[in-house]
Amino acid sequence: MKFTVNKADITEAVSNIQRAVSTKTSIPALEGILLHASENQLELCAYDLELGITTVIPARVQEEGRSVLSAKIFSDIVRRTPDEAISVSIDDKDMASIESGNSHFSIIGIPAAEFPELPRVSDSTQLKLSAHVLKSLIRQTVFAVAESDAKPIHQGSLFSIENGLLDVVAVDGYRLAKRTEPVDYKEKFSFVVPGKTLSEIQRLLKDSENPVELCAGQRHILFKIENYTVISSLLEGEFLNYKATIPTNSKTTVVMRSRDIIDSVERVSLLITDRLKSPVRCIFSSTELKLLCTTSMGRASDQLSVELEGEDVEIGFNNRYLLDALRNTECDEIRVGLSGPLSPMTIQPKEGDSFLFLVLPVRLKSD
Repeated sequence: MKFTVNKADITEAVSNIQRAVSTKTSIPALEGILLHASENQLELCAYDLELGITTVIPARVQEEGRSVLSAKIFSDIVRRTPDEAISVSIDDKDMASIESGNSHFSIIGIPAAEFPELPRVSDSTQLKLSAHVLKSLIRQTVFAVAESDAKPIHQGSLFSIENGLLDVVAVDGYRLAKRTEPVDYKEKFSFVVPGKTLSEIQRLLKDSENPVELCAGQRHILFKIENYTVISSLLEGEFLNYKATIPTNSKTTVVMRSRDIIDSVERVSLLITDRLKSPVRCIFSSTELKLLCTTSMGRASDQLSVELEGEDVEIGFNNRYLLDALRNTECDEIRVGLSGPLSPMTIQPKEGDSFLFLVLPVRLKSD
């Protein structure tokens, strides 16, 4: 195999697919990148048996072939080469020679036959979304995906389509994030995509109108994003009946500017550290919201103007969970619903219901 590629093209490609390279495996080929040179292109593939990423870049191919090179070494070499053109030749014994300018490397490769085949997605349900919409759907929910493996199904986001609406939902036991988008698809179906996969998809997506194709099968899902193809295992199990956890009405409704509440929570959180944990106490009254925080370091307070309808309420929250939800609202004004000091708080846009965040409160100790 022999080919020449542009440094910028291959550096970007290797950087993006390297996240699917396996770090702990008994199969040495999975610690590498599969290179396949044919016609006028080079295909690169990384796979860790759960997530696979493939991309194609232009190449001047003198000799077609396939081989696997160590992802870490190959990545470091292409990133540091002195010239814009990089020439790679790999012999029948998988010994690779990499040249660029005055630099020359010889590294040992692995036969392509040892690289596992990526799974095929058959009998799939196909859906198309614009890149910026899918990016928003992921960004506004993936923060609430469970990190604990107590219930593995919650380490992913539920994609659920019904009546022409796509809901993406993530829960972790302390909060819920739901994002809704109308789609051109009338049938009903659902699947759960691992949070790790969604984080990698988000990195590949651009804020553009370019279409992204989703092909969901029984056990795997395929994403086609411009010149990248991502295949991932789906999570199996019973996802939380999240609709039953969402309060149907609120005793208190508060409208406020999202930037103001974020700044205020960040200020009173300055006394909170990993060692010194304390809830943020929120006192909602007719015209203002007062925030308080007390740790062994001292006390902090702040307040801002709000529009409140209903009962006054005093409620406490974990500052990180509250900030995660507020920072992902992505709108100027929000509508907050409260039903007492021990009921979950809902956060929605002032108008409409494109997203819904649920944050569970913390029981406050009396001063």
